[in-house]
Amino acid sequence: MHFTIHDTPGVIHFMRLVSWIALKLSGWKVVNVAPASGSYLIIAAPHTSNWDFPLGIAIAFHLRLKVYFIAKHTLFAGPLGPIMRWLGGIPLNREASKNFVETSIEAFTQNDTLVLAIAPEGTRSSVARWKTGFYHMAKGADVPLALAYFDFSTRTGGIGKMLNTSDDMANDIQTIEDFYRPMKGKNTHNYNPDIAGITSAKHSDP
Repeated sequence: MHFTIHDTPGVIHFMRLVSWIALKLSGWKVVNVAPASGSYLIIAAPHTSNWDFPLGIAIAFHLRLKVYFIAKHTLFAGPLGPIMRWLGGIPLNREASKNFVETSIEAFTQNDTLVLAIAPEGTRSSVARWKTGFYHMAKGADVPLALAYFDFSTRTGGIGKMLNTSDDMANDIQTIEDFYRPMKGKNTHNYNPDIAGITSAKHSDP
């Protein structure tokens, strides 16, 4: 995998310190049950505001997680490209033959250790159901799911549960739904804790 901010000693140490201070001063408690090594796919929810991204970044730095993310290839054009890659970005061309799920599975198979993060809700606005591409990514790559969360009601966040996918997708999805149901996002009206439609869905666009 390419060189990122995590491989830049002075910068990453500074960012970890800043993240620790920011989380401490804002009263956030961070939890982590993820393994110390190996590959896994992080899904983060509830995603209800613009604050979720910097909060997630701060938590990742604090936990010393070397996290990568997939973004549209157009964001990697021009001078912004090297910066996006340095931050851990992996370009995705949606017009190419490979889709989001296939690209992610390929990234996992090409790397012995990879931690990839996505927001399954796909938007900070309320959605009727999540896109279940994340499940097919983990299943296809044979890596566990790391359930990350931001609970603004308790000011607690991090990775709270690891889940290995099984042959029973409906049951796995129900487990995920049950885990996230109590969580409260910053904007509670933007979050649907029932994740309507996800439990019965067998296939979905990523």
